[in-house]
Amino acid sequence: MDKKEIIARLQESDHHKVKVAITDIDGVLRGKYVHRDKLLSALDSGFGFCSVVFGWDMGDGSYDNTKMVGWHTGYGDFDAHLDLNTYRTIPWEDGAPFILADFSGKGSKQLSICPRSLLKKIIVEAENEGYAPMFSQEFEWFNFSETSVSLENKSFQTPQALTPGMFGYSILRMSENHGYFQDLFELMEGFGIPLEGLHTETGPGVTEAAIQYGDILESADRAVLFKTAVKEIAKKHGIMASFMAKQSSKLPGNGGHIHQSLWDLEKKKNLFYDADSKDHMSSTMQSFLAGQLHCLPEILPMFAPTINSYKRLVEGAWAPTTLTWGHDNRTCALRVLTPSQKATRIEHRVVGSDVNPYLAMAACLASGLYGIRHNLKLDIPATKGNGYTDTQYGVLPNNLLEAATKMKTSEMAKELFGETFVDHFTCTREWEWRQFSAQVTDWEIKRYFEII
Repeated sequence: MDKKEIIARLQESDHHKVKVAITDIDGVLRGKYVHRDKLLSALDSGFGFCSVVFGWDMGDGSYDNTKMVGWHTGYGDFDAHLDLNTYRTIPWEDGAPFILADFSGKGSKQLSICPRSLLKKIIVEAENEGYAPMFSQEFEWFNFSETSVSLENKSFQTPQALTPGMFGYSILRMSENHGYFQDLFELMEGFGIPLEGLHTETGPGVTEAAIQYGDILESADRAVLFKTAVKEIAKKHGIMASFMAKQSSKLPGNGGHIHQSLWDLEKKKNLFYDADSKDHMSSTMQSFLAGQLHCLPEILPMFAPTINSYKRLVEGAWAPTTLTWGHDNRTCALRVLTPSQKATRIEHRVVGSDVNPYLAMAACLASGLYGIRHNLKLDIPATKGNGYTDTQYGVLPNNLLEAATKMKTSEMAKELFGETFVDHFTCTREWEWRQFSAQVTDWEIKRYFEII
């Protein structure tokens, strides 16, 4: 729909309010209802959105170590701008209108720390170099027979899984909860998030969904909205959905793998595919892959942003730990698939379900473009067999502090994303580490209370 048609639909709608949202640094949707008349008047000029959305963590704790936002700035408004291309209606809220906004206004200082604005900047760079990025994301998550109140009452201990046992690709489990699965598929379609597939994964109450491929910005929008939509739909069925990267040390973690390819600007030719080359990998694809491997250790927090992320990145748990790539190899960081011109792509398997999709996709694209710009050669051979044991080319940082420190001092990261973003983002990750370090955990109590 063009702008005129969207405006007409808003004016003709039975709804007098529109839900508007932006995405904070953690990938959490922050928004509000706006009267339709107010929204229409702000289409060109934008509207004020409190800068605190980039100045606090996911628990609304205000950062004390960031420059762009903080108590020292007075938390004034940033200028948000609506993107009518994101217009959709919410099927489970009686068709209420919904629009995403970001901070991409001309001359806006704050756009450098806005995740969606950062991705748009990287997309422009790709297009200027003749590439149309086509991406998609898939998510795994746990489902529990809980409510926010019941889980709070039990201090988040021993949540009741929706279904028992390790039963991946289970037709039985899907049948048991057919109403929920049916709503996920159908309501997502009505919300403009078409799913390619939906199935149970290994683990009690675990589900996986693959979102259909598309332009990178649309794919990132879909991914961000998908996580919130799943939670809202789940609650209507008395279910709580969790996208934590690792729920238990005894179970596999939740991946948020990103599939990626570069096409020509007309989107007619997949530039990753070369029918005449070995393994059908074009030189463009090889340089893109080399760039991602080269940059990965220095931008890892964009793929693994929380304390919990690194509990997932452990050997033998379906998440990578080494700087490896391989052909259809799920033990490697980067899985290469070259079945046909249309379907040739790279799957980034480091990405967890707890990521901010805008930042993860920006990191994928920027690091791949880095490889192309610098004409990097794919000197690392494809791993055959177990990628966990192939440590000769390096391993991933072990925790959030190590990864954030590496990124903060990385000239390469600053080249890719700008010094302002790198400083702000890594400071937020250092803050997250500090919040964790100040806590006394159950493990410590069990370990030391009596024996030490």
